[in-house]
Amino acid sequence: LEAPRQAPALMNLTLEELIAGLQNGFRHEVLEGNVGYLRVDDIPGQEVMSKLRSFLAANVWRKLMGTSALVLDLRHCTGGHISGIPYVISYLHPGNTVLHVDTIYDRPSKTTTEIWTLPEVLGDNYGADKDVVVLTSGRTGGVAEDIAYILKQMRRAIVVGERTVGGALDLQKLRIGQSDFFLTVPVSRSLGPLGKGSQTWEGSGVLPCVGTPAEQALEKALAILTLRRALPGVIQRLQEALREYYTLVDRVPALLHRLANMDLSSVVSEEDLVTKLNTGLQAVSEDPRLLVQVVRSKETSSGPEDETEDPPEMVSEVPEDEASRRALVDSVFQVSVLPGNVGYLRFDRFSDASVLGVL
Repeated sequence: LEAPRQAPALMNLTLEELIAGLQNGFRHEVLEGNVGYLRVDDIPGQEVMSKLRSFLAANVWRKLMGTSALVLDLRHCTGGHISGIPYVISYLHPGNTVLHVDTIYDRPSKTTTEIWTLPEVLGDNYGADKDVVVLTSGRTGGVAEDIAYILKQMRRAIVVGERTVGGALDLQKLRIGQSDFFLTVPVSRSLGPLGKGSQTWEGSGVLPCVGTPAEQALEKALAILTLRRALPGVIQRLQEALREYYTLVDRVPALLHRLANMDLSSVVSEEDLVTKLNTGLQAVSEDPRLLVQVVRSKETSSGPEDETEDPPEMVSEVPEDEASRRALVDSVFQVSVLPGNVGYLRFDRFSDASVLGVL
């Protein structure tokens, strides 16, 4: 394994040199749709972070605070300093209290260190009601993996991309005897983020919530955020449809309450949304006929087979001969007896009362 690069002693670096080094590992911008983008290629340690807190708050976080969602790109982050973890997690932690996020075991000293979020941050925390997506790749390693895993376990972020490398938090380069050969070994170990006991990402890597090739992860993340941005409007339209059209009116209040309180934090696709809505609504209504479906417009259809038919016209005149009348009834009403002696009646259009009276 390649040994970690040794950074110059921090005491010998000026503030300008620290800022220049930080800017090489940080990139931020606001994308279309008011989505904040922060790419982090290296996680500085506590000493650097504490010296640069004011610079980061003024030049990075302040510009991202007004965005409606955030993408944290860790696809190129192969390591970092353990002591820098709280400075990343704390800005995304929505709570007002400190949170124990990990416990680190140090092999040389045989000691453990608890990692907590900071009591306070400069500026504001990123809003709890805003979505966060973390991008990962097969090269994402060490401290970056721990950050991705912690945010995933906190249910604070959706991880999109590839399974991470499953490396070690910290490596040490050891000379073998007096030779020119060196051995790089892991010297720190996560004992389980958020007190999850033996559950850890080391060895196995962090499994993304949505798997996709790393080079397509940002595009996928933006598509997910577009869907999630539309969720409040979808819920509102469903509530309006239930109020106006659902025939089991005594169950409507319970359905509206279920929709208003449904947890959609894990929804990352239209299929997820439809499944969650149908499961929740049918459980409340006890009505298997109450179904939510994705309806695509003709503009987005892939071919003639996807085009929806025009709605049938209302019948206003009754044919004179008996055979034509029977054919008309058969075209309007479908009647059958299903297994279990269940009657089935389907009609797709209504007619005037005078027409129905004749028929």
